[in-house]
Amino acid sequence: MEGMNSFGSVVAFAALWIVTGLVTGFWMIRRGHHPLWLLIAVVLGPLFVPIALERAEHGSRLVFAGPDGPPSPRTNPSEGLRILIGLDGSPESQEALTTASKLFGLTCERIVLAEVVSFDATEESGRAEVDAASARLAAAADVLKSRSIPVSFEVLAGPPAKTLRSLADRQDIDLIIIGRRGRGLTNRLMGSVSADLVQHSPVPVLLTPQPTKSAARG
Repeated sequence: MEGMNSFGSVVAFAALWIVTGLVTGFWMIRRGHHPLWLLIAVVLGPLFVPIALERAEHGSRLVFAGPDGPPSPRTNPSEGLRILIGLDGSPESQEALTTASKLFGLTCERIVLAEVVSFDATEESGRAEVDAASARLAAAADVLKSRSIPVSFEVLAGPPAKTLRSLADRQDIDLIIIGRRGRGLTNRLMGSVSADLVQHSPVPVLLTPQPTKSAARG
């Protein structure tokens, strides 16, 4: 009986250790840090709590801005819509870009492209992620410019949905367009950016459908 009690205590302690790590890890990820922190959190358990509190950042920050810079304050709202498109290199975000170009094209005043990376990507060891995001946005901006669509782009660090909402507020955005993701386990655990924007955005949000398999391959 004593052995059973000891085993039960060990199991309970291990469960508490893992749960504490999971909760703290997800808390950190939801605040804009890299998902790999979850693995470290599970291993360290309660020991990870002070690390998370020390490293966790609040708000968001600009990491890289395209050569055109942010749009200037508007003096005439009737000039057209100012649209923010959230991109991340996925087929869904490409669908958002394509939809925005087709629906609004030359009728919009400006399209602002934005990609949000984790705070950890801004450190020296993670610059490749920032460089990749900058390259994707520059390529997308070149496509829009070739169609005479005014465009600017920014790479930011922070929690994706909160960062996009903040950017929309700062740059007087009229509409946010973002790709709709599936209903997988990752979205349920870490939170859906699109769902967060729909619920909390101060401006209208357009969710584009998931691309068909043929479109994704193309």
